[in-house]
Amino acid sequence: MTCDSDSELRSVPLGQIAQIERGKFSARPRNDPKYFGGSVPFIQTGDVRNSNGRMTDYSQTLNSQGLKVSRLFPAGTLFMTIAANIGDLGVAEFATACPDSLVALSPRAGVDQRWLFHALSMMKPTLVAIATQNAQANLNLEKLNSLALNVPPHASQVSIANILDDADSMIIKLQRLIAKKQAIKQGMMQQLLTGRTRLPGFCGEWTETRLGDHVTYVKTVALSRAQLDSSSALRYLHYGDIHTRGDVRLDASKEPMPRVSAELANRAGRLQVGDLVFADASEDPEGVGKSVEIAGVPSDGVVPGLHTIAARFDKDVLSDGFKAYLQHIPTFREQLLRLAAGTKVLATTRTYISSVTLALPDVNEQHAIAQVLDDCEAELEALRARLDKARNIKTGMMQQLLTGRVRLPVDTES
Repeated sequence: MTCDSDSELRSVPLGQIAQIERGKFSARPRNDPKYFGGSVPFIQTGDVRNSNGRMTDYSQTLNSQGLKVSRLFPAGTLFMTIAANIGDLGVAEFATACPDSLVALSPRAGVDQRWLFHALSMMKPTLVAIATQNAQANLNLEKLNSLALNVPPHASQVSIANILDDADSMIIKLQRLIAKKQAIKQGMMQQLLTGRTRLPGFCGEWTETRLGDHVTYVKTVALSRAQLDSSSALRYLHYGDIHTRGDVRLDASKEPMPRVSAELANRAGRLQVGDLVFADASEDPEGVGKSVEIAGVPSDGVVPGLHTIAARFDKDVLSDGFKAYLQHIPTFREQLLRLAAGTKVLATTRTYISSVTLALPDVNEQHAIAQVLDDCEAELEALRARLDKARNIKTGMMQQLLTGRVRLPVDTES
């Protein structure tokens, strides 16, 4: 075994280490159905972007007429996006055609395809920076051919690719495990929140409950982002901060939040632990009923802000913790959607929330259901943390190995 010296790392234009061929689809209009629906795979930028580096499926096909105005590449081809989303990479496991928003990269002799994939992945920010920014970003072949890469000897390329492939395998494994656990949690919510499955020890009938009989609403304050004051201690909950959350709870005492002066928010109520705060509008049906339950409040307070509805339910009807999952009860969202139907922006109002009628278990069963679902979420959070760590480790490896800062021992024996 020996270690390559720094002198063996060469700066070489991409066009000298790989043949770059642009895809083709010359039909106009591009969406003419007479070219599609056959047996020839036809990948596009979205297929590459969503591939995780390896394309095993495709969303569109060409017929024989479509193939005449396109170009077919063999299985195992490395593709890169050069329009709209720049620099995404994926290897197709099938022969496929593609449009000119993609290029096919064929490594020349002495260049490992897996190393080339990783090297170009690290250069995505550079590719985005050199792309022409018109109505749609575009990277021309002249710039791509002249892009300089630090190229080690072939044996080092293979060693680097093996290490980074192992890192990718760990990332993919964690992604699949997270997807599996998310599906399990989704199934549990469908069963437990509808009463189809009951937890051990609970068997009583659920009670039909009109939410409006057990709720009061906290006064909100409608302020723009420009009116916020970072020097203030008073937190401000904006509807955008609800829509962008993945978690069903918000501990306002621990998370960074916008701030507002007490003078501007003097007419607003102060949120309490257990309050459920809704975003009052969404253009997407999936966003209807989107809410967060307040799990912690700082001593300086937090106020509900622009486009929010803050609901305070009787705790002997809706248990703390359980109310966070109202948005995942099918009949709850169905009733809100039915009331909001017919408008471009789907509204959630106090009147709509109050009118919802649900079959609810007693608060002891609610607490038990919430605990089971919280345990699932805690497991998912731990896996997401592991995934973030694995990604960070891989990024660090790429920065060290692909720049030559760290050199690997290679086997010089044949």
